[in-house]
Amino acid sequence: MNLNRRDWLRASMLMGTGLVTAPAAYCEPWLDEAATAVPALAPKAGLKARLSANENPYGPSPKAIKAIAEASSEGFLYPFQYAGELKKMIAAQEGVPESHILLSAGSGSLLTAAALYYTYKQPGGAILSADPTYEQLMRAAVAHGAGWEKVPLTGGSYDHDLAEMEKRVSDKTSLVYVCNPNNPTGVTIDPVQLRAFVERVSAKKPVFVDEAYIHYTSDPVKYSVIDNVKKGQDVLVARTFSKIYGMAGLRMGYLVGKPETLAAIMKWGGGPGELSMTTIRAALACYKDEEFIKFSLGKGLEAREFLYATLKQNGYTYLPSGTNFVLFPIRMKGDAFIGKMMEQGVSVRQWKFDGQYWCRVSLGTMDQMKAFADALKVVS
Repeated sequence: MNLNRRDWLRASMLMGTGLVTAPAAYCEPWLDEAATAVPALAPKAGLKARLSANENPYGPSPKAIKAIAEASSEGFLYPFQYAGELKKMIAAQEGVPESHILLSAGSGSLLTAAALYYTYKQPGGAILSADPTYEQLMRAAVAHGAGWEKVPLTGGSYDHDLAEMEKRVSDKTSLVYVCNPNNPTGVTIDPVQLRAFVERVSAKKPVFVDEAYIHYTSDPVKYSVIDNVKKGQDVLVARTFSKIYGMAGLRMGYLVGKPETLAAIMKWGGGPGELSMTTIRAALACYKDEEFIKFSLGKGLEAREFLYATLKQNGYTYLPSGTNFVLFPIRMKGDAFIGKMMEQGVSVRQWKFDGQYWCRVSLGTMDQMKAFADALKVVS
């Protein structure tokens, strides 16, 4: 039987609840799709700039790399003790009890676990979200039979239409998903409006706020809704080490929420058992590495300002970003633009919404941004 221990446990749990699902149903096909849609996610000859996956080109931090080297000799040990230390450190930083933190191998597995939990908790329900936004949670829910109610972004600013989303909340709604700052637009929601929205809506239905890019905002504490969690509201907040900490390939994330909700979600995925000794030790080393965080933010801001100037010089507009990427409208079909940029050795992503094709560019090193600028001149 080609079942690993986690697949077996999940299958056993499902059979125990009368929900028999093949272990393959737990795979994430979007990863294969991403590898196909973004050639740069695999090694490619002639690639000058990989600006398609919103990675931090400066991480992991030197402290994290040192910790990985030191931890490798202890790879034969289960890292339970270190997982507890990391959980304690995060809880203290966020100002919540340790029971309000759920660790995981990246925030992605937590999105999928939440999708499964709320889908089977309310059969026939639907996830409510903005459109476009980051899709992993909704796609996982739809794959298991849930509906997906999409609310278009506001015209012009392409922000979440919180008023319309609140109107759409109904008995059928199983979960409300908000990505802030949003991916792929990079737009950050007004913090006062978002906190008020979460407070009102969470009184009716659970709210999941994905804060993967919160560290790139001008004030992460101000723009976060973790205060809503502290007030006991029915809200979950996802964080990741993939962006500002440069640990996308090491896989580290966490969820902040009510203990009973986290315990229910962990039955479907997530938990410190997913984490390796090297990843946990790297996270412990860099979580409060203010010097590296400041360095990453500074380099990101430098690259973003260069990108803004480059787009203006070539006659493009763009959406102001609170993230490590920028979205701008393009003058040709998305596939054609992506292909031409790849011919110049630069990988980027494309979207189509509101009757317009768009390009999303991740922030790289200055050499990578200059490669993008050179390629854009040719493609334009």
